[in-house]
Amino acid sequence: MRKRQAPKRIHKPDAIHNSVAIGRFINYLMKDGKKSTAESVMYDAMKLIEKKVQGETALTVFEKAIENATPKQEVKSRRIGGANYQIPQDVRPERKFVLASRWIIQAARKKSGKPMAQILADEIIAAYNNEGDAIKKKQDVHRMAEANRAFAHFAR
Repeated sequence: MRKRQAPKRIHKPDAIHNSVAIGRFINYLMKDGKKSTAESVMYDAMKLIEKKVQGETALTVFEKAIENATPKQEVKSRRIGGANYQIPQDVRPERKFVLASRWIIQAARKKSGKPMAQILADEIIAAYNNEGDAIKKKQDVHRMAEANRAFAHFAR
């Protein structure tokens, strides 16, 4: 164990939208250290979102999509008396954004046939409208937590 808790990283905002959330999302989108590629994909996706969703800025659509894909509860595996139990727990605030981002990116990477920016834009718009694979994943996680509510008393 650590002597003391590791200090929290200070996340830098992205260059264009000046948003910490988009800066973090770009970092999750990045593969093999290619940040400029991830930035161009994200900014192209934001331009497409701006065109497709009328009356809303791309930043508000993105933030609402993340909010819609954010899970409230998840299950954690815990071994008690030789048996593993899936124990429902509230998701920590810093983990909520990570999970929502991860699910949106995974849903976009699963699809093919179109440029990544277009797929990502479609996935963000789908999450904004409370549909798509990221929302489906959130609902599955909530369903698991609800099904295992009987084991909630094992949570610390």
